[in-house]
Amino acid sequence: MSIFDFDDGDIIVSGGGNIGFDSDGDMMMRMGDNMAMDMDSGELHIVSGWDDDEDD
Repeated sequence: MSIFDFDDGDIIVSGGGNIGFDSDGDMMMRMGDNMAMDMDSGELHIVSGWDDDEDD
């Protein structure tokens, strides 16, 4: 699954669960359906629909 990061224009590729990596190689953690945290900087980013696999 690919997620668009509206804050910096990167694409996040989900590794399954709540962890993914953006196109710069930064680790991102899902905080909600439309929010992720950059694990390097601690900044919150608005993202396009990162749904939780367990919501189904």
